[in-house]
Amino acid sequence: MSETENIREAQTATSDGTEIYGDDGVIRADVIEQISNAIEASDVEQLQRTVENLHESELGDLIEALEPNERQEFVALLGDQFDFSSLTEVDEAIRMDIVTVLPNEQIALAVREMDTDDAVYILEDMEEEDQADILAKIPFTERIRLRRSLDYPEESAGRRMQSEFVAVPPYWTVGQTIDYLRDTDDLPDSFSQLYVIDPTFRLVGAVDLDSVLRAGRDVRVEDIQRETRHAIPAEMDQEEAAQIFEQYDLLSAAVVDENDRLVGVLTIDDVVDVIQQEAEEDFKRLAGVGDEELSDNVISTTRSRFVWLLVNLATAIIASYIIGMFDATIEQMVALAVLMPIVASMGGNAGTQTMTVAVRALATKDIDIYNSGRIIRRELTVGLINGMLFAILIGLMASAWFGNVPLGLVIAAAMIINMICAALAGILIPLMLAKMDIDPASASSVFVTTVTDVIGFFAFLGLAAVFLV
Repeated sequence: MSETENIREAQTATSDGTEIYGDDGVIRADVIEQISNAIEASDVEQLQRTVENLHESELGDLIEALEPNERQEFVALLGDQFDFSSLTEVDEAIRMDIVTVLPNEQIALAVREMDTDDAVYILEDMEEEDQADILAKIPFTERIRLRRSLDYPEESAGRRMQSEFVAVPPYWTVGQTIDYLRDTDDLPDSFSQLYVIDPTFRLVGAVDLDSVLRAGRDVRVEDIQRETRHAIPAEMDQEEAAQIFEQYDLLSAAVVDENDRLVGVLTIDDVVDVIQQEAEEDFKRLAGVGDEELSDNVISTTRSRFVWLLVNLATAIIASYIIGMFDATIEQMVALAVLMPIVASMGGNAGTQTMTVAVRALATKDIDIYNSGRIIRRELTVGLINGMLFAILIGLMASAWFGNVPLGLVIAAAMIINMICAALAGILIPLMLAKMDIDPASASSVFVTTVTDVIGFFAFLGLAAVFLV
């Protein structure tokens, strides 16, 4: 067995050596059954043995695999042995179902042992009354840190930052710094940088730990510090902060307030979560399901999807109206009714392809004022080439199917027109929405689909009315 496999086995096995994941990466059914039986029997010792060696993410997967009525009992039976950090790894609905039935005293004790970023993740969705009660049970210094993070906007760097960091003045020597790190108990569990601050807590620079270890004890910190060129404003959107990490290959970054005072640090583990979260949000919005989670109940899921479906109904009515304009034409040539969905469908798929690329490029800021013209020309060319290729295919097919060469030429021409329009709509609509500060991920799809349906039907039926009927 390789070293990597040994590490995975150690991380995913219970205290008795049982692997919790199957070959498909899903929690094993026998492990879930074992946990369920222990919950039913209120076997605390068995539950503790099961979760003893689990990482917080693995415990989160286990919680999500349990039945809804078992989760609360599972956490209650574990009591003080339950790792609250695992709640940052589960869906919001599951997390709220659990924390709402736990006493605030237990949550307060758990929050005190957690890093501030994880604590904020749990507290931010709670009712204000419960949130205030929990904060009141926490020592003043820790309460101030949490309160400050909670005061920043949702999905901002300030909400995701960790308030525990190491800061030293520039006039300290390396020897003083090392002694401070050795003698101080109230330090983060892990860190790779020290931040240099002036007497007003303004950020001056940063020092990597390897620089401290390599320098002599008499060397001053200011002589080995480097400028922090990528300090992140606390009010910055978390997605923009993640893009800075990606662009400059950062492992951590200082977070500063409006006065450039150091208030926290953003670390790569939180940024990875942000990247995944933002990607999932964009993907869901493109499909019109908003912030829906698998753990949401039927009512909330129905409500979140209804509005989008209602908008799509309106666009479908518009497309139907266009068809209604040519009802006489369709009555004279039934083949048009058979073939017209092909043109609209191909245009819709082509538009969705272009739109997906455009929306993601806008999210990652890969499209800007300098390259937008080139990208529009590229998509227009792709639409033209694909339109001509598929026009040949559908034209030949329609001619052979109905024995009508003019019909094949009409549908071929309509295919070219719609594929070109689909490409333009797929790139231009997201760009225009972004220019108007409207989220392209949530609004592009319905407009692109409407354009391709309307133009597809109008082009095909209009050309048919002129040249065939």
